[in-house]
Amino acid sequence: MSKQYNNISFTEALQLSGDGETSFISDQFDLSGVGAADYNAADTSFDTSLFSEAYTSGANSFVGNIFSERELIQNSAFLTAAEKKAEIDKLNARDNKQRLRRYSKKRRGGVLRYPLEALTEQTDYLQIDIEQYAALGNYVSEPGSSQRYVRGNYFGSDRAGRRSSNRLSKKPLVNAGTILLPIPSNVQDSNNVQYDTSVLNGLAATGVKAAEDVMNIQFGQGQNAFEQLADAVTTAKTSITRGTGNTAAATNAITKFLASKAIGIFGGNVTASQLLARGNGEILNPNMELLFGGPTIRNFRFQFKFTPRNEKESEQVRLIIRAFKRNMAPQAQGGTLDSGNFFLKTPNVFSLRYRTGRKNHPFLNRFKQCFLSDVQTTYTGEGVYSTYDDGTPVSILLDLSFKELQPIYDIDYDSRPGTEAVGY
Repeated sequence: MSKQYNNISFTEALQLSGDGETSFISDQFDLSGVGAADYNAADTSFDTSLFSEAYTSGANSFVGNIFSERELIQNSAFLTAAEKKAEIDKLNARDNKQRLRRYSKKRRGGVLRYPLEALTEQTDYLQIDIEQYAALGNYVSEPGSSQRYVRGNYFGSDRAGRRSSNRLSKKPLVNAGTILLPIPSNVQDSNNVQYDTSVLNGLAATGVKAAEDVMNIQFGQGQNAFEQLADAVTTAKTSITRGTGNTAAATNAITKFLASKAIGIFGGNVTASQLLARGNGEILNPNMELLFGGPTIRNFRFQFKFTPRNEKESEQVRLIIRAFKRNMAPQAQGGTLDSGNFFLKTPNVFSLRYRTGRKNHPFLNRFKQCFLSDVQTTYTGEGVYSTYDDGTPVSILLDLSFKELQPIYDIDYDSRPGTEAVGY
């Protein structure tokens, strides 16, 4: 027996009881005469999942069209176009946030390897572990902190080299996993420190000293600020006279300095030393010295050549390239505070280690955690486009550029892994 319900909410219609079978059919559902306010109030608790399949409650069975929340909003006769758009925008934002949240928590590990042959105790290879970036949690990093060290895990990544060929991953690596590659042909590291050339002529040095003396004037009981200021001026005059040799030379140097500043007002670009060179054949001693400018970040660039020999090896090459590209990409789920689409999350980091069999390489350098800054894939490794029957290129060149997250400090050599082999 089919019934028609007027001027009631969706929820109330589904809760009605009656004799025999009650069929819910969309074109019989009439809400004419119900105001928009009453409609919204009546259906605030309406669960649209009821329409995802047949709904049965006791002797009552409701069978009809399958509705989605989006369709209910679009087909509503009680919402204006603007209201529909606002509701759809809210629904899209909610769905996108849920999708991004699921992705941010997604994690699929495994081991990828090229070439496919199993590793032996004498095999040298480069192991690259994919890890999620961990923020420092404060604004100042501590030199020599172990937070960015690459030490491996005996029960985890250290066992990647033992994986047999039939246990290698057959799915893409997401936010986790290990990639094993042969040692590249050009193995090198470059440690650099920045130094800058600094100049400070005598007049400038005297001015700096005078400024320090003025700023160090003591104010308080028993302190005469004017006497301290007079002493600072006397000290500056004495320093200039001693440095220039006599009063005339000092006056000439100061005049040239002031003249160079005055010329600058009219767009001239002349220094006091240039005026002295033109007028007296001399310049101010620059007191040049090389000073420490700061540490630098190390870069590493590797090139790998893939020539897959069978279908399984081709699959590993494809997954390796995909793993590097995906895990170096910025993540759409922003930050750690459940942020919105105004933010992006830092890409994953990569932990690199040269390995021999099941141990770290006994001689080659160590790495700190790295970002993968550049991936370049050349699908015509021999300069000619050629593929197998399944479309896999015969020869592929993969260029990877890594940058360490932190500089290398002296104390990094005093703890593992810096104590091993040549250190960093």
